[in-house]
Amino acid sequence: MEASGADGSSQQPIVFFDLETTGLGPTCDLVQLAAVNGDRSLNLYTVPRCRMEPGAARVTGLRVRRHKLYLHRRAVPTSPLREVLLCFIAFLRALGRPLLAGHNIRRFDCRVLARALDETGLRTQFEASVAGCVDTLPVAREVLKDCGMRSFKQEYLVKELMGVDYKAHNALEDVRSLQTLYYVLQPKPEVVARYAFSLSDVQVVAKEELTGGPKGKRLLPGQRLLWQHLEQPEKEH
Repeated sequence: MEASGADGSSQQPIVFFDLETTGLGPTCDLVQLAAVNGDRSLNLYTVPRCRMEPGAARVTGLRVRRHKLYLHRRAVPTSPLREVLLCFIAFLRALGRPLLAGHNIRRFDCRVLARALDETGLRTQFEASVAGCVDTLPVAREVLKDCGMRSFKQEYLVKELMGVDYKAHNALEDVRSLQTLYYVLQPKPEVVARYAFSLSDVQVVAKEELTGGPKGKRLLPGQRLLWQHLEQPEKEH
């Protein structure tokens, strides 16, 4: 299936995605998942099962109090982890098995995502919904290898190449900025193919079962169904 990219060209559809988590450890929990393709976007929150690490809370502005999630002290709507993932899968399927792209996702985001999919029994459905994954960090390194960049963090590249400051470490702002950056970089298909991988290539650290049962099977106070969160047309980060 072909679709128009954000730059108006005809190509395989690409979904840019990002996660915010409770920390950077191998068993951290997903808190925010955002994805974008052109002017379609998805931005979902879930209450994590483990505490937000102080550093992660400080960087993201996300905190949990009494089973409710707050972003910069304002409550945000949340949904169970399983519903968040099902909605993400539906978003991907609507685009006809797109390529899933993100910055530094092979080392971090895809590990967190894969573990969450395994825990909720959704790995097979997810893998049938994507053509593969590509990490834009090594893609950017190759495209810009002769440009003397001091860093390949997403925030730095957006500033250097586009002259734009944005709210880094907010998943939705991250993916919107990455989509624009990707089409500025204009990587050749062979470069993208070199850094493509499948979720099964990613090593996953299993999380110990937590008291209270699987998160995906229960609603917490204040949670809503995901159709209320859908937006139509509108970490090394």
